Amino acid sequence: MLASLLLSSFAPISVKQQQSPFSLLYHNSSSSKWEATKNVLGRRQLFSRRVAVLETPYSEEPNTNLVCRPKRVVHCSFKQCSDNYDADYDANVDVDFVASLLSSCSTYRECRRIHSFVEKGFGKSVLFIWNNLISLYVNFGKLWEAQKVFDGMSARNVVSWTALIGGYTKIGRLQDAFRLFNEMLVNGIRPNGATFVYVLNACARCSAFELGSQVHACVVKGNWSNVIVESALVYFYAQSGNLAGAVSVYDRMSKRDVVCWTTMIVAYAQSGDGDKAMEMFNDILSSGLRPNEFTVCSILKVCGDMKALDCGRQLHAAVVKGMFKYDVYVGSSLVSMYVKCGQVTDARVIFDGMPKRNTVTWTSMIAGYAQNGLGIEAISLFRSMKSRRIIANSLTIVSLLSACGAVGLLHQGKEVHAQILKNTMHSNIYVCSTLIWFYSRCGEYVYGSRVLELMPSRDVISWTALISGCSRLGYGSEALKYLNDMLWEGVEPNQFTYSTALKACTKIEALRKGKWIHASANKNGSLLNVFVGSALIDMYAKCGCVNDAYQVFDKLPKKNVVSWNALILGYARNGLCKEALKLMYRMEAEGMKVDEFVISEVLNACGEAQWENECNKLQCLS
Repeated sequence: MLASLLLSSFAPISVKQQQSPFSLLYHNSSSSKWEATKNVLGRRQLFSRRVAVLETPYSEEPNTNLVCRPKRVVHCSFKQCSDNYDADYDANVDVDFVASLLSSCSTYRECRRIHSFVEKGFGKSVLFIWNNLISLYVNFGKLWEAQKVFDGMSARNVVSWTALIGGYTKIGRLQDAFRLFNEMLVNGIRPNGATFVYVLNACARCSAFELGSQVHACVVKGNWSNVIVESALVYFYAQSGNLAGAVSVYDRMSKRDVVCWTTMIVAYAQSGDGDKAMEMFNDILSSGLRPNEFTVCSILKVCGDMKALDCGRQLHAAVVKGMFKYDVYVGSSLVSMYVKCGQVTDARVIFDGMPKRNTVTWTSMIAGYAQNGLGIEAISLFRSMKSRRIIANSLTIVSLLSACGAVGLLHQGKEVHAQILKNTMHSNIYVCSTLIWFYSRCGEYVYGSRVLELMPSRDVISWTALISGCSRLGYGSEALKYLNDMLWEGVEPNQFTYSTALKACTKIEALRKGKWIHASANKNGSLLNVFVGSALIDMYAKCGCVNDAYQVFDKLPKKNVVSWNALILGYARNGLCKEALKLMYRMEAEGMKVDEFVISEVLNACGEAQWENECNKLQCLS
């Protein structure tokens, strides 16, 4: 239905239908209109005299706006202008004045006054004015007011529809944006370039690939292929994970701007092709275009992800020399780049030298300390952040908990927990899951279980964090109990859940439960995962079921050192020394090195007699 509406909306239309919305204001400029103008001329002159009294030199006072009148410039407050305006006459002859008010409006309160002002003097007659009111309400984030204006309009054009679609897209109410777009087509309104840009952005944000592809077809059919619309198409395909589609649109563009180049850099970076992203950045520089701050931030992220420290330093030098604009976002990206490259000291130097920092900057530095095991420094910086009244976000909290958990800072982690409650983040699944992990890591799984109980909703990550913590601390029975609770709640285990639960079974030799997990993992395909397989091999071997362990090992599509070692040690500890030694030969033949710990364990298990028989064969391994 929507596709047919999109395509039918591009049927040939006459020149008469393509008139500008501005022409609606003046197409009735006849002698009768001139007579109406003369009739109100006296009142208009009276208003002009009132405004003239208010003329003052330019003022820096707040709420003072610039009102442009023919042949002069008047500086006066919005309130003075509107209070002195006589709205009893036919305001259609003074559209320029109201347009000036609209363009100078800077607050929601002023917008409300203009709205009331327009309703008294204009009615529903001037489409241009009402479209501007919708745009104002959208800019102030008052979508319900914009919708009320839109609903009350006796006539609407593409500007009216596009302004409201754009508003809903900006605040993330994407279904409302799509609904309006559909209604627009049903009403026979032909979209323009701005409409397509908003709809494509909405499609990109919710991965509405089918609708976005239909819009692309309409862009081509309607010949709307300008650089802005094409850049939106590139962005849509890139965000939808369709790199080939983004490249296809990009390659056909006759003209490209910095936004388009930057979108492609981000697309290549998201697909894991950092080298291509770097190549695109070099192409921008070669083309003579000046990258904007978003381009610089994007390429700095690529440098960090690729650990390309030299390239990052070159960009840093270019920023210092003034080749690129330096702002809080570029500074934050530099901090993040150095952190990812392991240069925490350099990151701190940049952080300390920034004249202005935002939450992202602080979080990047805290995350840097966390990633490098510097929990004390992370907490110290967090306290400094709080003293400056900068509100932490969920990523800040997660980084802090990771730092505290890594080095066992229980007291400091509880301080972060208090901040979570203060900032009302206790309903954030990601934060709470990390909090559960932190308490378990510090040996306080009971606190973690309380956090889990109080969560309004729990996912597999939350449950797995607690199961893993109990298993790691040696509380195998408790881990399996939480696994049962998780299944009772209808949460499907993932591969990490299975591997941690199997470790719990191993510690308490719960063979029956381990076999049940084996069947469940086999049913949902997790058994093919090398870590699940290795945990299962270890469980069977330690429970004395070596044949079952070998069957799991043999069916693994991919084996790593952990799976080899698990079976070798299983054979050795169950007295099957010959099989253990054979498996060691096979492991070496497949290009994997047997580590010293495994050799030592096999030697201890086999005893001197059997070892001496195989001593010559094992010379190459020792």
